[in-house]
Amino acid sequence: MTPKSDPTRKQTTAKVAYRTVKIDGLDIFYREAGPKDAPVLLLLHGFPTSSHMFRNLIPALADEFHLVAPDYPGYGNSSMPAVEQFEYTFDHLAEVIEKFTEKVGLKKYTLYVMDYGAPIGYRLAVKHPDRVQALVVQNGNAYDEGLDNDFWKPLKAYWQEKTAEREKPLRGFFLREATIWQYTNGVRDKEAISPDNWNVDQPLLERPGNAEIQLAMFYSYGSNPPLYPKWQAYFRQFQPPMLIVWGKNDEIFPAAGAEPYKRDLKNLEFHLFDTGHFALEEDGDQIADLMRAFLRKNVKQ
Repeated sequence: MTPKSDPTRKQTTAKVAYRTVKIDGLDIFYREAGPKDAPVLLLLHGFPTSSHMFRNLIPALADEFHLVAPDYPGYGNSSMPAVEQFEYTFDHLAEVIEKFTEKVGLKKYTLYVMDYGAPIGYRLAVKHPDRVQALVVQNGNAYDEGLDNDFWKPLKAYWQEKTAEREKPLRGFFLREATIWQYTNGVRDKEAISPDNWNVDQPLLERPGNAEIQLAMFYSYGSNPPLYPKWQAYFRQFQPPMLIVWGKNDEIFPAAGAEPYKRDLKNLEFHLFDTGHFALEEDGDQIADLMRAFLRKNVKQ
């Protein structure tokens, strides 16, 4: 059952700052709001978007929490070096985000991971378990069950053999129609989904050289499933409090990928929403309410 929004939820007109910091010579853009001495939320975005996906969540929680949402290299408003100049892998992006957290002074934080944010965030958590106070997981995978569907077949073929022929179907993911599909497939009401999403994301995807960046990331995604046992061992050993807020109609990361977390986490709150891949678009208010209650209970500054 989808939880109802809390009518007593405090509304905020928190000021969001739009900042840039240098990491390894790159401009890393980030959004930041909330009291500096409050518990920190590090928000890690997915494909094909950026910190833009958190534009509503940040002010919804900034009265009580310190929220920081970076754009990865090659995404959003961060630098976009060519593939010849920068290694676009999940290992490397995790290194950049690790340096980013240290540069902006995030000593402890709750991770919000979605899509690409999950393999980036879980790399941080395994390397620095002492820094991660809790996890909020929204359509982000750490188990083989979540990748056992038709969507992943051309990607798995590409991981096996990186050829021009196997690359062709993957280029279809960069089309405007595919971006719109990611936002609207599986939602209850398409009229509730703002076209600003694809009108922000698509021009960035269409920048010269960006398709090659995204193909490199598609190939690098194959490095993630072999790490799943390591991430699961982290869950079992450190038992971070976890809140799952998952769009159950997502064809990329379906609900089958959410269920296995129950095997390894003891302090787990589990919610499936009747929506698609970008659950914040349709159920952002309810997710913010759940996060507020979860963080109050599990995270102390």
